[in-house]
Amino acid sequence: MPTRSAHPRHRVRAARGVARGDARPAPGAHPAAEPPVAPALRTAAAYAWRLLVVGALVYAVFSVLGRFHEIGVAVFLGLVGTAMLRPVVDLLTPRLPRPLAVTIALIGSIALVLGVLALVAETVAGERTALQHEFGAGIERIERWLEQPPFRLNPEALNDLQSRIGRFLSSHRSTLISTALSGAGRLVEVLTTLALGLFCAVFFLHSGDRHWHWFCAQLPLSARDRVSVAGHAAWRTFTGYTHGIVLVAATNAILVGVALYALGVPLAVPLALLEFFAAFIPLIGSPIALAVAAVVALAAKGPVIAAVVIALIVVIGQIEGHVLHPLVLSWAVRLHPLVVALSVVAGAIAAGVIGAVVAVPLVSVVWSVRQALGARNGRGPARP
Repeated sequence: MPTRSAHPRHRVRAARGVARGDARPAPGAHPAAEPPVAPALRTAAAYAWRLLVVGALVYAVFSVLGRFHEIGVAVFLGLVGTAMLRPVVDLLTPRLPRPLAVTIALIGSIALVLGVLALVAETVAGERTALQHEFGAGIERIERWLEQPPFRLNPEALNDLQSRIGRFLSSHRSTLISTALSGAGRLVEVLTTLALGLFCAVFFLHSGDRHWHWFCAQLPLSARDRVSVAGHAAWRTFTGYTHGIVLVAATNAILVGVALYALGVPLAVPLALLEFFAAFIPLIGSPIALAVAAVVALAAKGPVIAAVVIALIVVIGQIEGHVLHPLVLSWAVRLHPLVVALSVVAGAIAAGVIGAVVAVPLVSVVWSVRQALGARNGRGPARP
């Protein structure tokens, strides 16, 4: 029986539907399945885009801090001063009004710092004539030592090096002068930062607790408890780290000063003070300061005393790494030495010396906050 042809209008509609992609699959046909994705790859992709967002946020925060790094450094110095002087202020407060206790603590600390600097300046000024003679003889002794085996350097090469240094200094005199002037401008920035840090320390010591309670009161009720726990953990860790690192630095400085004085190395007091400040950079600060002491000993007393100072570098490094840090800082900072080393290097790359100083306390505070919040949520403290 002949079939009846479809109406031309129906054929046109069907063609338009095929052209638009509206044609439905035939009954019983299965749609094309999506290619399978491994669960591990799906999880990695989910973490990847979240890490990208977090990384962009961290980069933005550090970019903003980089634009206002003087303020950040001033606040950090204010917190350090507060951590150091808070016990003294709390000890004086029951006997004196709080403002007077803060004033006495600040004036006493400033007088102590200025007294140490005056002692260093007096030591350098008193030894200036002897130092010039010792360093002149030391340079000649080093030159003779380099001319002997195993180095066997040509004396003309050493003289040529000295003449080149002199020509370089004379030809770049204007550059050196402009650098000195820019250094004077930098000194003004440093003094401004120190003044702002002192200003912050005054208010932190006087009413830091009240400011913190006011800040927590501005937060939503659901976040106040977590922020309070995190803040107390951060301050406890920062205070413990500050007290511990100052004690470690003072111990290193005393050991270095006594050893250099016993060996007859000049500038023992300034080198001990350099060791004190260098110890605030964990792992690498103390060896660098002692390397400077070794150079001074080589120029003033010869290679034998310099070798003894190098041995002193090893001994003090072992004492600092295996005795002082475990005893003094273990209760406040529980970080693996590899984490400390990576933090110092990353901080130095990001912000120079200031970044190297700030990196370890910053990482320690972040880790302690994570542990405190984990314990609060019932997960228990995480392992370091």
